Parts: sequence; C-alpha cells; structure tokens
Amino acid sequence: MIKIDYVSKLHPIFTKPKRIKIIVGGRGSTKSTGIADYVAAKMSGGELWCCARENQNSIEESVHRTILDEIDRLNIGGFTDTKTSITHTSGGRAFYRGLARNITSLKSTLSGVDGLWIEEGEDISANTLRVLTASVRLNAKDSQRLIEGENVKMPEIIITMNRGTRQGAVAQKWLARAEKELTRCGFYEDDLIMVVNMNYTDMPKKWFVASGLEQERLDDEKKLSTAAYRHKWHGDYLDEVENSIIKQEWFEAAINAHKIDKLKKVFEPRGAIIAAHDPSDTGNDSKGLAIRHASVVKYVGELNMGEVDDGIDWATSKAIEYGADWFIWDGDGLGAGCKRQVSDNLDGKKIQYQMFKGSLSGKGQDNAERTYQADVNNIEGKKTTYEQTFRNNRAQYYTMLADRLYNTYKCVVKGEYIDPVEMISFDSDGIENIDALRAEICRIPRVLNGNGLIQIMNKKEMKTNGIESPNMADSVMMCLFSPPIKKKRRELTYTQTQII
Repeated sequence: MIKIDYVSKLHPIFTKPKRIKIIVGGRGSTKSTGIADYVAAKMSGGELWCCARENQNSIEESVHRTILDEIDRLNIGGFTDTKTSITHTSGGRAFYRGLARNITSLKSTLSGVDGLWIEEGEDISANTLRVLTASVRLNAKDSQRLIEGENVKMPEIIITMNRGTRQGAVAQKWLARAEKELTRCGFYEDDLIMVVNMNYTDMPKKWFVASGLEQERLDDEKKLSTAAYRHKWHGDYLDEVENSIIKQEWFEAAINAHKIDKLKKVFEPRGAIIAAHDPSDTGNDSKGLAIRHASVVKYVGELNMGEVDDGIDWATSKAIEYGADWFIWDGDGLGAGCKRQVSDNLDGKKIQYQMFKGSLSGKGQDNAERTYQADVNNIEGKKTTYEQTFRNNRAQYYTMLADRLYNTYKCVVKGEYIDPVEMISFDSDGIENIDALRAEICRIPRVLNGNGLIQIMNKKEMKTNGIESPNMADSVMMCLFSPPIKKKRRELTYTQTQII
C-alpha cells in the first residue's frame, strides 16, 4: 500500500469503513487530489474502482488525468496508463463512466467493484443516485462468504462535491441531516454516511499558496457577490439563481434582525397578524404557511402530506393558534374552491379572511391606482402607479418583499436608518427550516416583459427551469397583504341652543 500525505480532515475518510463517504467544500480544498491519492492507494492493493461523473462524454472529462498526476507526484511505480483506464501490477484497476448516459447498463458493471468515486456529486440526479446505491454491492462470491460468517470488506461510495443547491439529490438525501454538525465542527457520521466539510482554509497555507489560486480567490472576493464567492470558495449552497430578485445577503441580514439589541425597540410588533397559506394537493409540492406580525415573520412552515382540505385545516388551526387577525390563501388554481372550508374553520373566530389572486393584473390588481414611484427619471411631477409598474399581484408582492429585505440589509449591514415599517425580520425560532426558506426566496427570478412591466417567473416556468415550487416563499410573499381600511362615517348630530 502506498504511503500518502493528506490533510488531517481526511483521516476518517481514509481509515474508517463506511458505506457512503462525502467530502464537500469549495475550490482549492484538495478534495479531488486527496481522493485520487486514496484511489491510487486502493488500486495498488488490488482493488477495482469505478470513477464517475453524472455527465462525461470523453476520457478527458474524467478524473483520469488527476489520478495519473498524483501517481507521478508521489513517484510510485507499478501503474500503467491504458488511455481508457489505469491498471496496477497487483491487479488493481480504475475505469471511468458517465452516469446519466449509462446508468441502466451500469447495474451489472458496478456489481463487484470495491469502490465508486463520484466527482462533482452536486450534479447527480435523484434517479442516478437511486440506481447507484442499489448497484454498488458485493458480487455473488463475496455475498456467500459474508453469509458463511467471513469478514468481507463492503464496497464504498465516495462523493466529492461542492454543495450546488439545496434541491440537489445528494443534498436532500444525505447532506440535509448533516448540516448542523458540519457547521459546528466540519464532520458528521451516522451508521450509513460520513461527511467531511473541507475548504481552502483547512489546507496548510504553503499548500494553498503553492496551488497558485490565492490571486484568483482575492479577485473573486472583490468582484463576486457574497453568495457566489462563498459558494465557490467556501462550498456554501448557491441559493440564488440568474435574475433572482432577492440576494442571499439580504435574506441573511433579515434573520433575527428584530433581536439585534439596538433594533429591538424598532421591531416591536404593532399591527395586524397576517397568516398566509399556499395550498397544494397530494404529490411533490408541499403546502406552505407564513404568519407575520407587523415587520416580524413569526412562523414559516410546510406540510408535505395530505389533500388540499388537510392543508386548509392545518393552516387555519395555526392561524388560530397564533391569534391571526387575517387569513389569506392563494386562490389561483387549487385554492379557488376553498372559501367554504375556510369560512367553516374560522366560524366564530375573530379572524377575517380573503383570497389572494396573484394573477390579477392591470386595474384589477391590488393598489392599482396608487403611486409606486414619483419623479421617475427625474422628471418633475411624473408618477408611476402600481398598475403601470407590475405585471400582476404576484410581481407586486414579491417586489415588496425584495424591497423590505433590501431595506433590512441596508439597516443591519450598512447602518442606514430605515423606517421599520419598510423592513422585515425572520424569527428563526418560529421557522421550521430556515435553510429551505432561504433557498426558495432567493430563487425567484424576474423575467422579461414586452411592455416593460416587472414580471416574476410563474411556478410552471420555474418547474421547467428546474426550480422547485416555492410554497413557503409564496406564503411569505402573500403575508405582506395589508388589511383594507374601512372607515365608518359618523353621523353628525346637531343640538339646538337657545340664545338669550
């Protein structure tokens, strides 16, 4: 077996048996070179390894070159480059596959391998993952030996990756359970998986300087957005999408902004409590609910089971629990027929209710004739109304949310004075999954509109573009609903006075 030097964080990966091993992090962390060393060492011991990516059209796109470079760097013999694989005199071998194109045929190919290394695991699809985990298994001979009580080494799956998005297959299947521990100490382990978080900051400084990446990192730190920089160099999830109307750093600034000492009084809740529900039927879409008290979002959650009416029951009961003054639900699509159930559930409660119609446009949308912008383009007296600015209610309310988050960012991060009515804070104690909410809110794209109006990508288009349905985000957007002001005119009474 070859002796190799490696970053101390990789010690459990190299030394402890585990079915699934994941190394996740940003650029310059030596994840790939570390595992290339590990695979080379295993090959020298006679093991058979498959090295794969989700999409691989040629050997040049594989880790073939990386493994060869490490063999040269370590100056070890016994290896032969066959151009399509690497073999060792011990009988060990590494071969390469693109998974998306060959996944069905790989079922038999992977049976009996000692290990599978998946590079760029953030790109793996749910279907690929399902087939792989069932295919990497003992061959018939070793299975029989295991049955007879012999000590048999189980095949392992190693995944090197950046985090990509939270909707990724590996992120949802395995990383989600590990994230709290990874944040705390950079390591997670259970009976099935082992996860190590590695970044350039974990390298000996001389190693990173020698890589020649420091200049690139410094340049990126100046020019990239916070989200893009942290994704590339720290392996954070990239929750933003192209043309997203809400930046990740705005969202981060709004988490518990109302708990910052100097802002506690500013955010003291005064006003109506609004509960907003995004319904869904059985299937992949969850049901969302958000509850806002003044400028503080007190609760955000989702329900992943049941019919539409189950969701209404859940949402209205939560609204009652939080003492809501108003209950709002999405009336486009499934929610159109929910009015009677909402009415029945809230009967006798001091909660008013109203259906939200995100598709309403033109003069039919909320606030249609109100001024959204004055003196636009510095033309004195020029005013632009909501009707002239937004494609529909959905665009209007998401822009309100973006404006509030940006204002909170300016206050919390830049130190500017902002009217608390124009800000928003997320109470993490009442939000079931703040990471999932961030992923949804920061993945709402703006699209071009032929008439120059602000328009948001609808759910159907989002699904086509691989963006999950933003049910919690839609609920937060709808909870910005402002209750109508109903003024009751008092009758004037006159009293007759006697003049003496």
